[in-house]
Amino acid sequence: MSLNRTLTVTLAASALALAACGDAETGDGGDGQTAASGSAYGLANEGVLVVGTEGTYRPFSFHEGGAGELTGYDIDVVEAVAEKLDLEIEYQETQWDALFAGLEAGRFDVIANQVSINPEREASYLFSEPYTVSPGVIVIPEDTTDISGLTDLEGKTTAQSLNSNWGKIAEGAGATVEGVEGWAQAVALLEQGRVDATVNDSLTFLDYTKEHPDSPIAIAAELDEASLNAFAFGQDKEELVGAFDEALAELAEDGTLAELGEKYFGADVSQ
Repeated sequence: MSLNRTLTVTLAASALALAACGDAETGDGGDGQTAASGSAYGLANEGVLVVGTEGTYRPFSFHEGGAGELTGYDIDVVEAVAEKLDLEIEYQETQWDALFAGLEAGRFDVIANQVSINPEREASYLFSEPYTVSPGVIVIPEDTTDISGLTDLEGKTTAQSLNSNWGKIAEGAGATVEGVEGWAQAVALLEQGRVDATVNDSLTFLDYTKEHPDSPIAIAAELDEASLNAFAFGQDKEELVGAFDEALAELAEDGTLAELGEKYFGADVSQ
């Protein structure tokens, strides 16, 4: 699979300059597209998909060794989609809680970062079809004996990304939520004994313990809630969402999604 990689800022700026040189009377960029749409998919820069992601959320979006090339399950999936759509990719990395602000401000065309679909988000954003299905789990220090389910989180402290589905579940169970930027901070606090638990998806836990088999953490309970994770878009990206859905369907049919699931998790996690 050939991968679409980040364009330089210089190329992006050149694309903007070329767009500005279109027909001044009609507002067209010379190819029949309006300046407002920018491309067939409503992209700001013709042929360039700007992707917002954390870059610190292993195994979905991370830098190998902390400084290597951006990689991960979500990165491979969005690059496979971009290849289907004949688009180059420009990544913009930021903290989880800033991703949606970036989407609303138009800095990204799409978020690729295991965004869970929920009614609150559906009221504000558009979503592709899910490409990951993962049950939630309560993760605890391995010597904890008084947490075996959601009801036991009442009065306990959990480490969560504040705007995540898992954070809302922990808060709803009566936990005091300590805000973190992502899993890496949450598990560090857990291992240090500074929080009682964290609620997250099982795939993240399994990947972490595979890489850190001596980590003193364990799953206390699996939740009934399963996270349906998809690409998130602004409300003006209907055409782009449709194109993503068609590409994802093709990637499911040709086995690419199953192959990527096997690569990172040892199983197809797309359904």
